[in-house]
Amino acid sequence: MRRGPLYRDDYRPRLSGHETFPLRYGWLKKAFDAVENSADPAGAKSIFRADDAIARFGVGKNMVASIRHWATVTGVIDDGSILGGPSVTQFGATLFGQGGLDPFFEHPATAWLVHWRLAGVPTKTTWFWAFSYYSRDFFDREQLVSGLTALARDRGWRRAAPTTLKADVACFVRTYVSMSPSGKASHEDTLESPLTELGLVRLVGKRDGFRFVRGRKPSLGDGVFSYAVTDFWSRFSAGKTLSFELLAHEPGSPGRVFLLSEEELADRLSRLEESSNGLFRWSETAGLKQLMRSGELSAENALDFVKEDYAA
Repeated sequence: MRRGPLYRDDYRPRLSGHETFPLRYGWLKKAFDAVENSADPAGAKSIFRADDAIARFGVGKNMVASIRHWATVTGVIDDGSILGGPSVTQFGATLFGQGGLDPFFEHPATAWLVHWRLAGVPTKTTWFWAFSYYSRDFFDREQLVSGLTALARDRGWRRAAPTTLKADVACFVRTYVSMSPSGKASHEDTLESPLTELGLVRLVGKRDGFRFVRGRKPSLGDGVFSYAVTDFWSRFSAGKTLSFELLAHEPGSPGRVFLLSEEELADRLSRLEESSNGLFRWSETAGLKQLMRSGELSAENALDFVKEDYAA
């Protein structure tokens, strides 16, 4: 499948930045608070590099860089320009700001939102590719590395060194899979990513095999699903209709990113009119399945949809 964002000429891959550490509980809130509480915009640009950053975040230098990376790629903060420095986003404030929906990352909706920001948006190359382009349910780390290596060679990505790809794939796996600690593992190494709770990837065997878990996702709320449909549609098309095939199979689509079966996807699409306050309407006419929208797509209405999941 040679289409989608990864095959655009202007696409710039992102295969590092996490310093080998997967996302941890509390990191996004720490980053948000540090940027929001900065005395002034000029001071914000040094928050993650200042001499006291280690003390402020309570972790080592490499982890400080990792915290910044995860907060940036999930859209909790905007990393900004060299002159302006980082700033908080509306998305970050909705979740982690004063009176936010889930400041302590306790609700499953937050994990689903963060997953969407990592795997539904092409910023994180390995995450986007694994959910949208890798065609098998079962895999091991080497198969993902081989697939990414072939893609990098095909696209002419110069910075996709074997060691970089291996580290990125290892971080991807640890983001979604709860691993039993080895005897040499440190305390930090045994901490799990909050996305392991989604059950999207399972360990097969002892440590080397994995599988994507397709089908029903009971903890995925209609609000987050509506948000994902809105976000995908706004980036994919300016049209007023979108076919079921695109929503199910296009790279970056809700069907692919949430690993939904066609039956489960169709069921969720049929409920969208209610959960989106009438913005979307599902239609099955003369064998043609499509989603229609009656208004404009915006980040504001997408975040309004999300709030319904937290109120439930």
